[in-house]
Amino acid sequence: MYKNILTELSDRILFITINRPDKLNALNIETIGEIGKAVRAAEHDPAVSGIIITGSGPKAFVAGADISEFADYSVQEAIQLSKHGHDVFNHIEQCIKPVIAAVNGFALGGGCELAMACHLRLASSNAKFGQPEVKLGLIPGYGGTQRLPQLIGKGKATELLMTGGMIDAQQALQLGLVNYVTEPADLLSRCTELMKTINEQAPIAVSEIIRTVNAYYHIGKDGFKEEIDRFADCFATEDFREGASAFLEKRKPVFKRS
Repeated sequence: MYKNILTELSDRILFITINRPDKLNALNIETIGEIGKAVRAAEHDPAVSGIIITGSGPKAFVAGADISEFADYSVQEAIQLSKHGHDVFNHIEQCIKPVIAAVNGFALGGGCELAMACHLRLASSNAKFGQPEVKLGLIPGYGGTQRLPQLIGKGKATELLMTGGMIDAQQALQLGLVNYVTEPADLLSRCTELMKTINEQAPIAVSEIIRTVNAYYHIGKDGFKEEIDRFADCFATEDFREGASAFLEKRKPVFKRS
């Protein structure tokens, strides 16, 4: 079905593995499109409750964009390339099902941007993050100049963007770029454990949390108003009725999965 990614469904979790190890999983247009297609399909698949995105092999999550593909692009072709990446990464960020990035090894350029588009990020202890586009005479084109300041603050983000420097997993943890750091062998199991914990919660509430958190960063949206509306909407759901009943009856809630 896909040329550059592998997909596997296990325990209601869809694992998407970027599978170009000979290129350190570098993103070309086709691979970005396949990731977007897989996420969209998962979002509408009732068998899927969450998504984990990772890279094949021990060296890289995604080591960057496939520069050989766009080295001779015109300005108009570059616009279309950037728009394509933005469309896919924005959809990942806005996906109503939780998406976790399992970052093994290098997450540079487009790889860092892909990880930042996910809702949560876990890193192996050998992970490296960076936006080195400035070394090519470029700036990030898939949302890096926007999401990196949101996650780690303007000052440090601007430094990393202007110097093209890399940070290791522990620095990423200290800056808030990742949620947890694990040993490489434990990365996917830790991501799976976290996703299973999320999947035990009320699915509609999880989706509404994604929407309301994203609203804070969207120009033209009032995140506080969005929270009021989404909070009220939850009162009309079976999830709330089950959650409230379970709390009052001192039992574990059993939420229905679509």
